Amino acid sequence: MSGAAAAPDPADVPASDLPPSVRELPDQARAAITRVLKLLASERRAPSSVRDPDRAWRVHVADSLAGLGFAELAQARTIADVGAGAGFPGLVLAAALPEARVDLIESLSGRCDFMRRAIDAAAIDNARVICERSEQWAAGEGRDAYEAVTARAVGRLSTLAELASPLLCDGGVLVAWKGRLDPDEEAELGRAAAELAMEPLEVRHVDSYAGSRHRHLHLVRKHGPTPEGLPRRAGIAKKRPLGA
Repeated sequence: MSGAAAAPDPADVPASDLPPSVRELPDQARAAITRVLKLLASERRAPSSVRDPDRAWRVHVADSLAGLGFAELAQARTIADVGAGAGFPGLVLAAALPEARVDLIESLSGRCDFMRRAIDAAAIDNARVICERSEQWAAGEGRDAYEAVTARAVGRLSTLAELASPLLCDGGVLVAWKGRLDPDEEAELGRAAAELAMEPLEVRHVDSYAGSRHRHLHLVRKHGPTPEGLPRRAGIAKKRPLGA
């Protein structure tokens, strides 16, 4: 009689109580994301504090897929992930949206190197790493080039909207992953909206399975051409946010 079967790798079998967005991923997308999470777990210096694969399905993958609840992101064919870090949500979106092109914009070389290894390991052919400040990229090839911009990095809403505006085409959207609602931050964005050609449209609460207990997603649409003066010099949007 043969011995007991080996226990399944937790990265290969997302927990059954995860949301449908994870459980219903196509096999190819799930396999690609599994390889990303295995690399995240195996690299001692991986740029994330959440490296356990079972937990990463919740904190990184489910959270990233929550953005696809917005049709504007789910249907986008050109996506820029600003401040991409370890590649979330960008790598997950690229795996889930094989017809889209996803650019992972990140200025820190160590994080860029990790994302390049993840892309190679997972064979995510529709993703590429742009190792530049988003302001620099938006001043050149990236200007007005995207239907959607995502931002899961820490940053004030008005800062994220300013970074997104010169990257987006007219009618494109920013999807920003934020934590607890902050009325002051939302008011700041409202005051800056006209100057950025960015219009706040919707805020959605995300269930507790995601990467933050108080996760909210903000949808902001660009209307009109990129305003003159954008992008400002690198770092200015964070230091001196419009609408403050």
